[in-house]
Amino acid sequence: MSATIESQLLALSPLDGRYAGKVDALRPIFSEFGLIRARVKVEVEWLLALAQDPGVPELSPFSPEATGRLRALADDLSVTDAARVKEIERTTNHDVKAVEYLIKERLRDDAELGPALEFVHFACTSEDINNLSYSLMLREARETVLLPRIDDLIARLRAMAHEHAALPMLSRTHGQTASPTTVGKELANVVARLLRQRDVLTSLPMPGKINGAVGNYNAHVAAYPDIDWPAFSERFVRSLGLTWQPYTTQIEPHDGIAELCDAQKRIDTIAIDLCRDIWGYISLGYFKQAVKAGEVGSSTMPHKVNPIDFENAEGNFGIANALLEHFAAKLPISRWQRDLTDSTVLRALGTAFGHALIGFDALGRGLGKLSANPERLAADLDASWEVLAEAVQTVMRRHGLPNPYEQLKELTRGQGITPTSMRAFVETLDLPADAKARLLAMTPASYTGLAEKLARGI
Repeated sequence: MSATIESQLLALSPLDGRYAGKVDALRPIFSEFGLIRARVKVEVEWLLALAQDPGVPELSPFSPEATGRLRALADDLSVTDAARVKEIERTTNHDVKAVEYLIKERLRDDAELGPALEFVHFACTSEDINNLSYSLMLREARETVLLPRIDDLIARLRAMAHEHAALPMLSRTHGQTASPTTVGKELANVVARLLRQRDVLTSLPMPGKINGAVGNYNAHVAAYPDIDWPAFSERFVRSLGLTWQPYTTQIEPHDGIAELCDAQKRIDTIAIDLCRDIWGYISLGYFKQAVKAGEVGSSTMPHKVNPIDFENAEGNFGIANALLEHFAAKLPISRWQRDLTDSTVLRALGTAFGHALIGFDALGRGLGKLSANPERLAADLDASWEVLAEAVQTVMRRHGLPNPYEQLKELTRGQGITPTSMRAFVETLDLPADAKARLLAMTPASYTGLAEKLARGI
Protein backbone atom coordinates (compact mmCIF):
# COMPACT_ATOMS: atom_id res chain seq x y z
CA MET A 1 0.00 0.00 0.00
CA SER A 2 1.36 3.43 -0.93
CA ALA A 3 1.98 6.01 1.78
CA THR A 4 -0.51 8.36 0.09
CA ILE A 5 -3.32 5.80 0.09
CA GLU A 6 -2.57 4.87 3.69
CA SER A 7 -2.59 8.49 4.83
CA GLN A 8 -5.91 9.11 3.06
CA LEU A 9 -7.45 6.00 4.60
CA LEU A 10 -6.40 7.15 8.06
CA ALA A 11 -7.31 10.83 7.59
CA LEU A 12 -9.82 12.16 10.10
CA SER A 13 -11.18 14.78 7.71
CA PRO A 14 -12.46 13.83 4.23
CA LEU A 15 -10.64 16.92 2.95
CA ASP A 16 -7.39 15.11 3.66
CA GLY A 17 -8.77 11.69 2.79
CA ARG A 18 -11.43 10.93 0.22
CA TYR A 19 -11.47 14.42 -1.30
CA ALA A 20 -7.81 15.32 -0.84
CA GLY A 21 -7.10 15.87 -4.51
CA LYS A 22 -10.02 18.22 -4.96
CA VAL A 23 -8.80 20.81 -2.45
CA ASP A 24 -5.11 20.96 -3.36
CA ALA A 25 -5.49 24.57 -4.51
CA LEU A 26 -6.27 25.62 -0.94
CA ARG A 27 -3.45 23.78 0.81
CA PRO A 28 -0.72 26.38 0.20
CA ILE A 29 -3.10 29.05 1.52
CA PHE A 30 -4.97 27.67 4.54
CA SER A 31 -2.62 24.96 5.79
CA GLU A 32 -0.33 25.49 8.78
CA PHE A 33 2.41 26.03 6.23
CA GLY A 34 0.31 28.72 4.52
CA LEU A 35 -0.31 30.51 7.82
CA ILE A 36 3.39 30.44 8.71
CA ARG A 37 4.32 31.77 5.28
CA ALA A 38 1.83 34.64 5.61
CA ARG A 39 3.17 35.49 9.07
CA VAL A 40 6.74 35.56 7.78
CA LYS A 41 5.65 37.91 4.98
CA VAL A 42 4.01 40.35 7.40
CA GLU A 43 6.99 40.31 9.77
CA VAL A 44 9.40 40.91 6.90
CA GLU A 45 7.37 43.75 5.40
CA TRP A 46 7.02 45.40 8.82
CA LEU A 47 10.79 45.35 9.27
CA LEU A 48 11.25 46.83 5.79
CA ALA A 49 8.70 49.58 6.54
CA LEU A 50 10.47 50.51 9.77
CA ALA A 51 13.80 50.69 7.96
CA GLN A 52 12.34 53.07 5.38
CA ASP A 53 11.06 55.57 7.93
CA PRO A 54 13.43 58.44 8.84
CA GLY A 55 11.81 58.58 12.25
CA VAL A 56 13.61 55.34 13.15
CA PRO A 57 17.24 56.50 13.03
CA GLU A 58 18.54 53.20 14.41
CA LEU A 59 17.66 51.62 11.06
CA SER A 60 18.71 52.64 7.59
CA PRO A 61 16.96 51.55 4.39
CA PHE A 62 18.28 48.17 3.36
CA SER A 63 20.10 47.69 0.08
CA PRO A 64 18.16 46.10 -2.79
CA GLU A 65 20.16 42.92 -2.27
CA ALA A 66 19.34 42.77 1.44
CA THR A 67 15.71 43.58 0.74
CA GLY A 68 15.61 40.72 -1.74
CA ARG A 69 17.15 38.32 0.78
CA LEU A 70 14.62 39.42 3.38
CA ARG A 71 11.59 38.97 1.12
CA ALA A 72 12.90 35.62 -0.02
CA LEU A 73 12.37 34.34 3.52
CA ALA A 74 8.64 34.43 2.81
CA ASP A 75 8.59 33.96 -0.95
CA ASP A 76 10.83 30.88 -0.84
CA LEU A 77 9.65 29.46 2.47
CA SER A 78 9.84 25.68 2.36
CA VAL A 79 8.05 22.99 4.30
CA THR A 80 11.40 22.36 6.01
CA ASP A 81 11.48 26.00 7.11
CA ALA A 82 7.95 25.70 8.45
CA ALA A 83 8.94 22.53 10.28
CA ARG A 84 11.71 24.50 11.96
CA VAL A 85 9.09 27.00 13.16
CA LYS A 86 7.12 24.14 14.68
CA GLU A 87 10.28 22.86 16.33
CA ILE A 88 10.90 26.28 17.90
CA GLU A 89 7.24 26.41 18.97
CA ARG A 90 7.72 23.27 21.05
CA THR A 91 9.97 25.39 23.26
CA THR A 92 8.16 28.73 23.10
CA ASN A 93 4.64 27.29 23.17
CA HIS A 94 3.77 30.36 21.10
CA ASP A 95 3.35 30.09 17.35
CA VAL A 96 3.93 33.73 16.40
CA LYS A 97 7.00 34.04 18.62
CA ALA A 98 8.36 30.97 16.89
CA VAL A 99 8.07 32.76 13.55
CA GLU A 100 9.93 35.75 14.99
CA TYR A 101 12.71 33.48 16.21
CA LEU A 102 13.01 31.76 12.83
CA ILE A 103 13.51 35.10 11.09
CA LYS A 104 16.11 36.10 13.65
CA GLU A 105 17.92 32.80 13.11
CA ARG A 106 18.09 33.49 9.38
CA LEU A 107 19.27 37.09 9.84
CA ARG A 108 21.84 36.50 12.57
CA ASP A 109 24.81 35.94 10.27
CA ASP A 110 23.79 38.48 7.63
CA ALA A 111 26.22 41.41 7.73
CA GLU A 112 23.62 44.00 6.73
CA LEU A 113 20.47 42.56 8.24
CA GLY A 114 21.92 41.09 11.41
CA PRO A 115 22.10 44.43 13.28
CA ALA A 116 18.33 44.83 12.74
CA LEU A 117 17.41 41.70 14.72
CA GLU A 118 15.59 43.47 17.54
CA PHE A 119 13.37 45.35 15.09
CA VAL A 120 11.83 42.09 13.99
CA HIS A 121 8.30 42.09 15.51
CA PHE A 122 8.99 45.59 16.87
CA ALA A 123 6.12 46.93 19.05
CA CYS A 124 3.83 44.20 17.72
CA THR A 125 1.34 42.04 19.50
CA SER A 126 0.79 38.63 17.94
CA GLU A 127 -2.57 39.77 16.63
CA ASP A 128 -0.89 42.50 14.58
CA ILE A 129 0.74 39.70 12.62
CA ASN A 130 -2.16 37.26 12.70
CA ASN A 131 -4.95 39.54 11.50
CA LEU A 132 -2.90 40.72 8.55
CA SER A 133 -1.87 37.15 7.75
CA TYR A 134 -5.44 35.87 7.69
CA SER A 135 -6.58 38.80 5.56
CA LEU A 136 -3.81 38.04 3.07
CA MET A 137 -4.78 34.36 3.06
CA LEU A 138 -8.48 35.09 2.55
CA ARG A 139 -7.74 37.56 -0.22
CA GLU A 140 -5.55 35.02 -1.98
CA ALA A 141 -8.18 32.30 -1.63
CA ARG A 142 -10.88 34.62 -2.93
CA GLU A 143 -8.92 35.86 -5.93
CA THR A 144 -7.09 32.72 -7.02
CA VAL A 145 -9.42 29.87 -6.02
CA LEU A 146 -13.01 30.86 -5.20
CA LEU A 147 -13.72 33.46 -7.88
CA PRO A 148 -12.44 31.28 -10.73
CA ARG A 149 -14.74 28.46 -9.55
CA ILE A 150 -17.70 30.81 -9.23
CA ASP A 151 -16.96 32.27 -12.67
CA ASP A 152 -16.76 28.78 -14.19
CA LEU A 153 -20.18 27.95 -12.74
CA ILE A 154 -21.68 31.22 -13.99
CA ALA A 155 -20.25 30.66 -17.49
CA ARG A 156 -21.57 27.10 -17.65
CA LEU A 157 -25.04 28.10 -16.49
CA ARG A 158 -25.12 31.08 -18.86
CA ALA A 159 -24.26 28.82 -21.79
CA MET A 160 -27.02 26.43 -20.78
CA ALA A 161 -29.46 29.32 -20.38
CA HIS A 162 -28.75 30.48 -23.92
CA GLU A 163 -28.86 26.94 -25.33
CA HIS A 164 -32.27 26.25 -23.79
CA ALA A 165 -33.64 29.80 -23.91
CA ALA A 166 -36.63 28.77 -26.05
CA LEU A 167 -37.23 25.29 -24.64
CA PRO A 168 -40.63 25.48 -22.89
CA MET A 169 -41.13 23.93 -19.49
CA LEU A 170 -44.03 23.69 -17.10
CA SER A 171 -43.54 25.72 -13.93
CA ARG A 172 -44.46 24.15 -10.61
CA THR A 173 -45.25 26.78 -8.02
CA HIS A 174 -46.08 25.08 -4.72
CA GLY A 175 -45.35 21.83 -6.54
CA GLN A 176 -48.46 22.32 -8.72
CA THR A 177 -48.74 23.04 -12.43
CA ALA A 178 -48.29 26.75 -13.14
CA SER A 179 -47.66 29.22 -15.96
CA PRO A 180 -45.01 27.84 -18.34
CA THR A 181 -41.47 29.11 -18.47
CA THR A 182 -38.41 27.95 -20.39
CA VAL A 183 -35.50 25.86 -19.19
CA GLY A 184 -33.16 28.68 -20.17
CA LYS A 185 -35.07 31.31 -18.20
CA GLU A 186 -34.91 29.22 -15.02
CA LEU A 187 -31.15 28.86 -15.40
CA ALA A 188 -30.85 32.58 -16.15
CA ASN A 189 -32.47 33.30 -12.79
CA VAL A 190 -29.62 31.43 -11.09
CA VAL A 191 -27.00 33.27 -13.14
CA ALA A 192 -28.47 36.63 -12.13
CA ARG A 193 -28.39 35.69 -8.45
CA LEU A 194 -24.81 34.45 -8.64
CA LEU A 195 -23.63 37.55 -10.49
CA ARG A 196 -25.05 39.80 -7.78
CA GLN A 197 -23.43 37.86 -4.96
CA ARG A 198 -20.16 37.62 -6.88
CA ASP A 199 -20.12 41.42 -7.06
CA VAL A 200 -20.69 41.57 -3.29
CA LEU A 201 -17.92 39.06 -2.63
CA THR A 202 -15.38 40.85 -4.79
CA SER A 203 -16.20 44.30 -3.41
CA LEU A 204 -15.72 43.38 0.24
CA PRO A 205 -12.70 45.04 1.87
CA MET A 206 -10.12 42.90 3.62
CA PRO A 207 -9.42 44.89 6.80
CA GLY A 208 -6.18 44.86 8.75
CA LYS A 209 -4.57 46.64 11.69
CA ILE A 210 -1.13 46.97 13.27
CA ASN A 211 -1.50 49.09 16.40
CA GLY A 212 -0.17 47.14 19.35
CA ALA A 213 -1.40 45.27 22.40
CA VAL A 214 -4.74 47.04 22.85
CA GLY A 215 -5.00 49.14 19.69
CA ASN A 216 -3.58 52.38 21.14
CA TYR A 217 0.05 52.30 19.87
CA ASN A 218 1.23 52.29 23.50
CA ALA A 219 4.63 50.71 22.89
CA HIS A 220 5.11 52.56 19.61
CA VAL A 221 4.68 55.96 21.26
CA ALA A 222 6.86 54.98 24.20
CA ALA A 223 9.75 54.21 21.84
CA TYR A 224 9.20 56.88 19.16
CA PRO A 225 6.84 59.61 20.41
CA ASP A 226 7.37 61.84 17.36
CA ILE A 227 6.22 59.38 14.71
CA ASP A 228 2.64 59.68 13.48
CA TRP A 229 1.86 56.03 14.18
CA PRO A 230 -1.72 55.95 12.86
CA ALA A 231 -0.48 57.30 9.53
CA PHE A 232 2.44 54.85 9.57
CA SER A 233 0.03 52.00 10.32
CA GLU A 234 -2.33 53.01 7.54
CA ARG A 235 0.49 53.21 4.99
CA PHE A 236 1.73 49.79 6.00
CA VAL A 237 -1.63 48.04 5.89
CA ARG A 238 -2.45 49.58 2.54
CA SER A 239 0.96 48.56 1.20
CA LEU A 240 -0.15 44.95 1.71
CA GLY A 241 -3.22 45.58 -0.45
CA LEU A 242 -5.54 45.55 2.56
CA THR A 243 -8.00 48.08 4.04
CA TRP A 244 -6.83 49.89 7.17
CA GLN A 245 -8.83 49.33 10.33
CA PRO A 246 -8.16 52.36 12.59
CA TYR A 247 -10.12 51.34 15.71
CA THR A 248 -9.53 48.00 17.41
CA THR A 249 -8.90 46.32 20.74
CA GLN A 250 -5.98 43.89 20.75
CA ILE A 251 -7.63 42.13 17.83
CA GLU A 252 -8.99 43.35 14.53
CA PRO A 253 -12.73 42.84 15.13
CA HIS A 254 -13.18 40.31 12.28
CA ASP A 255 -16.28 42.02 10.92
CA GLY A 256 -14.68 41.85 7.48
CA ILE A 257 -14.18 38.09 7.75
CA ALA A 258 -17.81 37.75 8.89
CA GLU A 259 -18.96 39.72 5.84
CA LEU A 260 -16.92 37.52 3.52
CA CYS A 261 -18.29 34.36 5.16
CA ASP A 262 -21.85 35.65 4.81
CA ALA A 263 -21.28 36.47 1.12
CA GLN A 264 -19.81 33.03 0.43
CA LYS A 265 -22.66 31.44 2.35
CA ARG A 266 -25.22 33.16 0.10
CA ILE A 267 -23.39 31.88 -2.99
CA ASP A 268 -23.38 28.37 -1.54
CA THR A 269 -27.09 28.70 -0.71
CA ILE A 270 -27.91 29.66 -4.30
CA ALA A 271 -25.95 26.61 -5.42
CA ILE A 272 -27.90 24.40 -2.99
CA ASP A 273 -31.16 25.81 -4.38
CA LEU A 274 -29.98 24.94 -7.89
CA CYS A 275 -28.94 21.42 -6.85
CA ARG A 276 -32.34 20.70 -5.35
CA ASP A 277 -34.22 22.05 -8.37
CA ILE A 278 -32.10 20.08 -10.84
CA TRP A 279 -32.53 16.98 -8.64
CA GLY A 280 -36.30 17.45 -8.90
CA TYR A 281 -36.23 18.04 -12.66
CA ILE A 282 -34.20 14.86 -13.13
CA SER A 283 -36.83 13.02 -11.09
CA LEU A 284 -39.55 14.41 -13.37
CA GLY A 285 -37.60 13.35 -16.44
CA TYR A 286 -36.99 16.91 -17.66
CA PHE A 287 -33.27 16.17 -17.75
CA LYS A 288 -31.40 13.00 -18.64
CA GLN A 289 -27.99 12.12 -17.20
CA ALA A 290 -25.12 10.73 -19.21
CA VAL A 291 -24.28 7.18 -18.16
CA LYS A 292 -20.69 6.63 -17.15
CA ALA A 293 -19.24 3.25 -18.13
CA GLY A 294 -18.74 1.01 -15.14
CA GLU A 295 -20.58 3.29 -12.73
CA VAL A 296 -23.07 1.67 -10.35
CA GLY A 297 -26.26 3.58 -9.47
CA SER A 298 -27.48 1.18 -6.82
CA SER A 299 -26.00 -1.88 -5.15
CA THR A 300 -29.26 -3.74 -5.72
CA MET A 301 -31.23 -1.89 -8.44
CA PRO A 302 -29.29 -2.12 -11.72
CA HIS A 303 -31.52 0.33 -13.61
CA LYS A 304 -30.73 3.39 -11.49
CA VAL A 305 -28.77 6.44 -12.63
CA ASN A 306 -28.77 8.52 -9.48
CA PRO A 307 -28.20 12.33 -9.38
CA ILE A 308 -25.23 11.75 -7.07
CA ASP A 309 -23.22 14.79 -8.17
CA PHE A 310 -26.00 17.19 -7.19
CA GLU A 311 -26.49 15.36 -3.91
CA ASN A 312 -22.76 15.47 -3.20
CA ALA A 313 -22.65 19.17 -4.02
CA GLU A 314 -25.65 19.94 -1.83
CA GLY A 315 -24.12 18.08 1.11
CA ASN A 316 -20.75 19.78 0.85
CA PHE A 317 -22.20 23.26 0.39
CA GLY A 318 -24.26 22.55 3.51
CA ILE A 319 -21.18 21.64 5.56
CA ALA A 320 -19.42 24.75 4.29
CA ASN A 321 -22.36 26.94 5.26
CA ALA A 322 -22.61 25.46 8.74
CA LEU A 323 -18.99 26.47 9.33
CA LEU A 324 -19.31 29.85 7.60
CA GLU A 325 -22.35 30.66 9.72
CA HIS A 326 -20.40 29.85 12.86
CA PHE A 327 -17.47 32.01 11.74
CA ALA A 328 -19.76 34.96 10.98
CA ALA A 329 -21.53 34.67 14.33
CA LYS A 330 -18.52 33.93 16.53
CA LEU A 331 -15.52 35.80 15.17
CA PRO A 332 -16.80 39.37 15.74
CA ILE A 333 -17.24 38.57 19.45
CA SER A 334 -14.26 38.84 21.81
CA ARG A 335 -14.40 39.31 25.58
CA TRP A 336 -13.08 42.72 26.63
CA GLN A 337 -9.87 43.58 24.78
CA ARG A 338 -8.99 39.99 23.82
CA ASP A 339 -9.81 36.33 24.30
CA LEU A 340 -8.35 33.40 22.44
CA THR A 341 -11.52 31.77 21.10
CA ASP A 342 -11.01 33.29 17.66
CA SER A 343 -7.56 31.73 17.29
CA THR A 344 -8.72 28.13 17.10
CA VAL A 345 -11.79 29.04 15.02
CA LEU A 346 -9.77 30.91 12.40
CA ARG A 347 -7.71 27.79 11.80
CA ALA A 348 -10.84 26.11 10.41
CA LEU A 349 -11.41 28.70 7.66
CA GLY A 350 -9.82 26.42 5.09
CA THR A 351 -12.18 23.60 6.02
CA ALA A 352 -15.24 25.66 5.10
CA PHE A 353 -13.80 26.80 1.79
CA GLY A 354 -12.56 23.27 1.13
CA HIS A 355 -16.09 21.87 1.34
CA ALA A 356 -17.36 24.70 -0.87
CA LEU A 357 -14.68 23.79 -3.41
CA ILE A 358 -15.82 20.15 -3.41
CA GLY A 359 -19.38 21.42 -3.89
CA PHE A 360 -18.41 23.47 -6.95
CA ASP A 361 -16.53 20.51 -8.38
CA ALA A 362 -19.47 18.12 -7.94
CA LEU A 363 -22.00 20.63 -9.25
CA GLY A 364 -19.93 21.29 -12.36
CA ARG A 365 -19.53 17.56 -12.94
CA GLY A 366 -23.27 17.04 -12.59
CA LEU A 367 -24.15 19.86 -14.98
CA GLY A 368 -21.74 18.37 -17.50
CA LYS A 369 -23.74 15.11 -17.52
CA LEU A 370 -27.13 16.76 -18.13
CA SER A 371 -29.09 16.85 -21.34
CA ALA A 372 -32.59 18.24 -21.68
CA ASN A 373 -35.43 15.87 -22.51
CA PRO A 374 -37.73 17.84 -24.87
CA GLU A 375 -40.16 14.94 -25.26
CA ARG A 376 -40.85 14.71 -21.53
CA LEU A 377 -41.08 18.49 -21.22
CA ALA A 378 -43.56 18.63 -24.10
CA ALA A 379 -45.67 15.80 -22.67
CA ASP A 380 -46.07 17.59 -19.34
CA LEU A 381 -47.06 20.81 -21.05
CA ASP A 382 -49.56 19.09 -23.32
CA ALA A 383 -51.20 17.48 -20.29
CA SER A 384 -51.64 20.84 -18.55
CA TRP A 385 -53.98 23.00 -20.61
CA GLU A 386 -55.42 24.43 -17.42
CA VAL A 387 -52.41 26.76 -17.23
CA LEU A 388 -53.94 28.82 -20.04
CA ALA A 389 -56.69 29.91 -17.65
CA GLU A 390 -54.43 32.75 -16.54
CA ALA A 391 -54.11 34.03 -20.09
CA VAL A 392 -57.81 33.71 -20.88
CA GLN A 393 -59.08 35.44 -17.75
CA THR A 394 -56.52 38.26 -18.17
CA VAL A 395 -57.70 38.93 -21.73
CA MET A 396 -61.30 38.80 -20.49
CA ARG A 397 -60.44 41.43 -17.87
CA ARG A 398 -58.95 43.71 -20.51
CA HIS A 399 -62.15 43.61 -22.56
CA GLY A 400 -64.53 44.02 -19.64
CA LEU A 401 -66.14 40.59 -19.61
CA PRO A 402 -67.95 39.78 -16.34
CA ASN A 403 -66.35 37.68 -13.57
CA PRO A 404 -63.42 36.38 -15.62
CA TYR A 405 -61.48 34.93 -12.71
CA GLU A 406 -64.53 33.20 -11.28
CA GLN A 407 -65.54 31.75 -14.65
CA LEU A 408 -62.10 30.27 -15.24
CA LYS A 409 -61.91 29.03 -11.68
CA GLU A 410 -65.19 27.19 -12.20
CA LEU A 411 -63.92 25.75 -15.47
CA THR A 412 -60.45 24.65 -14.41
CA ARG A 413 -59.96 24.21 -10.68
CA GLY A 414 -59.51 20.55 -9.79
CA GLN A 415 -60.74 19.46 -13.22
CA GLY A 416 -59.01 18.00 -16.21
CA ILE A 417 -58.91 20.49 -19.06
CA THR A 418 -58.31 19.39 -22.63
CA PRO A 419 -57.42 21.42 -25.69
CA THR A 420 -60.98 20.87 -26.87
CA SER A 421 -62.67 22.06 -23.68
CA MET A 422 -60.42 25.11 -23.35
CA ARG A 423 -61.00 26.18 -26.95
CA ALA A 424 -64.71 25.54 -26.64
CA PHE A 425 -64.83 27.92 -23.69
CA VAL A 426 -62.88 30.59 -25.59
CA GLU A 427 -65.32 30.29 -28.52
CA THR A 428 -68.18 31.31 -26.20
CA LEU A 429 -66.53 34.55 -25.18
CA ASP A 430 -67.60 37.92 -26.55
CA LEU A 431 -64.12 39.05 -27.49
CA PRO A 432 -62.69 40.99 -30.44
CA ALA A 433 -61.79 38.63 -33.27
CA ASP A 434 -58.03 39.19 -33.03
CA ALA A 435 -57.97 38.59 -29.26
CA LYS A 436 -60.05 35.44 -29.64
CA ALA A 437 -57.80 34.21 -32.45
CA ARG A 438 -54.69 34.66 -30.31
CA LEU A 439 -56.23 32.68 -27.46
CA LEU A 440 -57.41 29.90 -29.76
CA ALA A 441 -53.92 29.59 -31.24
CA MET A 442 -52.22 29.53 -27.86
CA THR A 443 -50.86 26.29 -26.36
CA PRO A 444 -49.13 25.66 -23.04
CA ALA A 445 -45.82 25.39 -24.92
CA SER A 446 -46.28 28.79 -26.56
CA TYR A 447 -47.47 30.55 -23.39
CA THR A 448 -44.03 31.54 -22.09
CA GLY A 449 -44.20 35.33 -22.21
CA LEU A 450 -40.75 36.93 -22.50
CA ALA A 451 -38.93 33.91 -21.07
CA GLU A 452 -36.77 33.34 -24.15
CA LYS A 453 -35.78 37.00 -24.40
CA LEU A 454 -34.95 37.13 -20.70
CA ALA A 455 -32.85 33.97 -20.93
CA ARG A 456 -30.83 35.31 -23.82
CA GLY A 457 -30.33 38.66 -22.09
CA ILE A 458 -28.33 37.30 -19.16
